[in-house]
Amino acid sequence: MNETLVTVVGNVATQPDYREATNGSAVSRFRLAATVRRWDRGREEWSDAYTSFYTVRAWRTLAANVVASVTIGEPVIVQGKLRIQDQERDGKRWLSAEIDAVSIGHDLTRGTSAFRRVSPARPLPVELVRMAGARADAMAPPGAEPGMKGVAPDHPPAVAGAGGAGAVSAGAVGATEVAVWATPL
Repeated sequence: MNETLVTVVGNVATQPDYREATNGSAVSRFRLAATVRRWDRGREEWSDAYTSFYTVRAWRTLAANVVASVTIGEPVIVQGKLRIQDQERDGKRWLSAEIDAVSIGHDLTRGTSAFRRVSPARPLPVELVRMAGARADAMAPPGAEPGMKGVAPDHPPAVAGAGGAGAVSAGAVGATEVAVWATPL
């Protein structure tokens, strides 16, 4: 059977959530907004035409990396299998577009990102990644740029497995660095 493979460029519209499917494999899901831009000759500027929304699903390791790396509003590129579903609810018919992601990454035409490889032998538990991400966001210096999560002004980022004195590393996962510093007791 032929699959319809697509590549969609857009912005993350909802916070990625993480669940375990009935078969025990990890799955994350988020909504992706892709807005068509057109050149308006009369005003000589770009203008937004319309926005299409897609539900993106990622499985297994990709699911954990998405939850650790992607937040609302970030520009991403998603490649995967397109599924259009015709459904009926309360007497109304509607279509939904879903993408089973094969690959997800930040759109580097609109910003920078730092890739950190996850060791396949020791993947991080998603709960630890979530806690690290929330803590790193809270600890970010005032006025920090997006993608600068967990970067303390006077400290180098902790490296996964390094665990120096006073540093607790949540690891570097996916496309953005996530690190947490703790003061020794």
